[in-house]
Amino acid sequence: MASPDTLAAVVLAAGSGTRLRPLTAVLPKALCPVGTVALVDLAVARARTVTASVAVNVHAGRPLMEAHLEGAGVHVSVEEPVALGTAGALGRLRPWIDGRTVLVVNADAWHTADLAAFARGWDGGRPRLLTVREPALATWGDRAYAGAALMPWGLVRDIPDTPGGLWEVSWRTLRPGVDLELAGHDGPFFDCGTPRRYLAANLAASGGRPVVGAGATVEGELDRSVVWAGARVGAGEVLRHAVRASDRVTVLVR
Repeated sequence: MASPDTLAAVVLAAGSGTRLRPLTAVLPKALCPVGTVALVDLAVARARTVTASVAVNVHAGRPLMEAHLEGAGVHVSVEEPVALGTAGALGRLRPWIDGRTVLVVNADAWHTADLAAFARGWDGGRPRLLTVREPALATWGDRAYAGAALMPWGLVRDIPDTPGGLWEVSWRTLRPGVDLELAGHDGPFFDCGTPRRYLAANLAASGGRPVVGAGATVEGELDRSVVWAGARVGAGEVLRHAVRASDRVTVLVR
């Protein structure tokens, strides 16, 4: 495995979260909490099990993201005037990466994979992707990408500082078992890009119990629901399979 001194981590957190609306009208996607902890904080913590050198890219909700990350000990990469995508983010960060191999972590991917174990034994010669068995979303046989990848510097150094995705720029042309390595994860995984999957991630994190944020008021009944910090569920109200993001935004997941 590459040593922590020769490996950098990039947490991808710039997405607009269009599919997660209206929750992302309240908070940027990367700040939406799972188990009361912001997705970006969970991703940074996972990355830090591999290396202390972590960058986070920001675009959507930039003021809130920058305020949240202040003092977090991460390098903040601002993408303006447009978000650069999963590949362009690395292109923008090339001077900071500076010859190191890269652990790429999607902020909106919630899973229980041990990224230190994922990185262990990697020779740095070809990309290694974390995958789960999910035929409906599969890209390689029955395997789907699970939001974490190890990338050699030799591939990162040529990625342009322009909008683009890692699939289009790099992975699409690589052959599993030849110049691309697929590592399996058999535990839970949720792409928190939709309200349904976001709620499922929270319930997986809580063991099926309702999740209530700090300062929330719950006077009614909760059934497999999430209440964000500061929101209120009134007396006599029953919230089922729902996310209450604020007193004005509630998403019913059916």
